[in-house]
Amino acid sequence: MRIREDIRVIQEFKEFINKGDIVDLAVAVVMATAFKPIIDAMVNGVIMQIIAAIFGEPNFDTLNFTVSGTPIWYGQVITTTISFIFVALAVFFVLKAYNASKREKEVDDTPAGPTEIDLLTEIRDSLAKS
Repeated sequence: MRIREDIRVIQEFKEFINKGDIVDLAVAVVMATAFKPIIDAMVNGVIMQIIAAIFGEPNFDTLNFTVSGTPIWYGQVITTTISFIFVALAVFFVLKAYNASKREKEVDDTPAGPTEIDLLTEIRDSLAKS
């Protein structure tokens, strides 16, 4: 009995792993992990350096105020928020470009069929002949 249960569990696991969603998700995680250094380099090497040129510092980490002798580092929140916004913006533009190229391919792949007017004209002509 135990062997049958084990075989059934193994079969269920095999079906779970072979679902397309799991494979797609795994590929997405691997690609995101590989893409992260590119985005980090762009944000830290370019965008935050532009901020440094404007504000004199590459980040706001040193901004703080003190409450009862304890520093509150609100600058770290600002830096992290700016970094997040630019990472999200970069991902947005990459996905926008990807979706645009995907739509172009779909448009190119669809054969051009007759228009509604062409079909109606053909029907009219067929009825006129009969």
